[in-house]
Amino acid sequence: MTANQAHPSVDRAAGLSPSARRFLDEAGMALGRGQPDVAERALVSVLALAPQCAEAHRLMGIAFQMRGDHVKAVESLQRALAVCPGDGVILTSLGSSQFETGAIDLALASLRQACEREPGMASAWYNLGKALKLQVHTDEACSALQRALAIEPGHVTARITLADAQASQGNVADAIDNYRDILRRQPGNYKAWFALANLKTLRFTEKDTAQLHQLFRQPGVQTEARLSIGFALAKAQEDQSNYPAAFETLREANTLKRKQVPWNASAERTQIDAIMRAFQGPAPAPLDPALGQEVIFIVSLPRSGSTLTEQILASHPDVEGANEITDFPQVIDDESRRRGQPFPQWVAAATAEDWARLGRDYLQRTQRWREKRPRSTDKNLVTWELVGAIARMLPGARIVNSRRDPLETCFACYRQLFSNGAHFSYDLDDMVSYYADYERLMRYWQEVLPGKIFDHVYETLLTDTEPQIRQLLDFCGLGFDPACLAFHETSRTVLSTASAAQVRQPLRMDTPRNTRYGDKLDPLRERLRAAGLI
Repeated sequence: MTANQAHPSVDRAAGLSPSARRFLDEAGMALGRGQPDVAERALVSVLALAPQCAEAHRLMGIAFQMRGDHVKAVESLQRALAVCPGDGVILTSLGSSQFETGAIDLALASLRQACEREPGMASAWYNLGKALKLQVHTDEACSALQRALAIEPGHVTARITLADAQASQGNVADAIDNYRDILRRQPGNYKAWFALANLKTLRFTEKDTAQLHQLFRQPGVQTEARLSIGFALAKAQEDQSNYPAAFETLREANTLKRKQVPWNASAERTQIDAIMRAFQGPAPAPLDPALGQEVIFIVSLPRSGSTLTEQILASHPDVEGANEITDFPQVIDDESRRRGQPFPQWVAAATAEDWARLGRDYLQRTQRWREKRPRSTDKNLVTWELVGAIARMLPGARIVNSRRDPLETCFACYRQLFSNGAHFSYDLDDMVSYYADYERLMRYWQEVLPGKIFDHVYETLLTDTEPQIRQLLDFCGLGFDPACLAFHETSRTVLSTASAAQVRQPLRMDTPRNTRYGDKLDPLRERLRAAGLI
């Protein structure tokens, strides 16, 4: 969420003495320079002279926002609001910080009130639209963002957020128009270039490729921008069938990213070993074997077809697709904090009552996904490590392992700049190691949980579509519905931006990349072969 600037029609600093005004001006300039600590010292002086100065409390809230302390930001902004009730600028900042603290309902109420009080303030509509988008209220989010753009057509972040929301809805043409509009205004906007590339379905032109190449080689470009441009350039070079150049661009971009996010493959291997040991013993008999029967977990590595699997299931009238929700790992993390031990160290001590308590906690957290349909999916990309916990917490849940050819999976991850996580993917040796850990743990789960996991193989889906979908539905306890075969026609919000446009298309047989890149992938093939994966 973003802070907003002071609204010119409101004087929240009326009646200040010259000394207090001077300190307030100093604080405002410090915030403009990105110096919240300097601003806070000046604001303390303002409030010593004028304890009821709404603008000082508001700016103090902004300083806390800049430091990431949204709890204190809420406190300061509430003090400002007490002095100036209904102030749209304060409400917008308050709603933004409330959202960051997890007080979602309060945040949306504050942001809606801000829009009512200041209907001509673009930042209020933008912050409301962004919050609604993050809560998957996508239609309402698009309306709010369009209001922001009607007020301020050059509001680039609002236009990007709107385009992202449109892409998640499958409104790809309008999303492309908005990304292109941004590039007409700002030809070097790396977020718009990357968003276009991340659609996967857009084919870049020769002109696009030349422009991206120029941007990628431009001196003085910040690392974040160079990374986004680099991955977009590789996609553009692929579109021009220049695979050697695309591979070299990927190598350079991944090397740059790896410097930002190191990965410890040995530590990951040790964690997987610990998980396997923790779940070796007999599990306590579940208190309720049917607990969790309303949930379908889709476990997988990134770029392995999990979004497609979810799209097929969410095309069924009884299933709501919840996307990559984080509730399950949050439940595990909360329990680890409560016990003062990291997962999986506390697994052996957990009783049947403990597992049932955690399962009910998860179901309560995710209840909103089952308000309209009785079943929901969960495709968080770290839950393959937590399958044992899923089986004990929610013994009635279905678990689908979405798999893809190891070579294609590893290279697809290497071709993707992830918004967060997946730090293993920026080095092919680490990628192979991570895949090997995934493979051996999934084999282990199959051994200790026989019949509990369905392997949904992407390549089998391509070649034997209807029988594979029927098996998937049968495993999940769902009757066959023809809509699942026409999954690309299903209207829903897909939050995985790297797959949102792809799942709106029928199955394609031309997605494998290994033959196009030829010998460039030979080292990856050898690594996978040495690991016994191919």
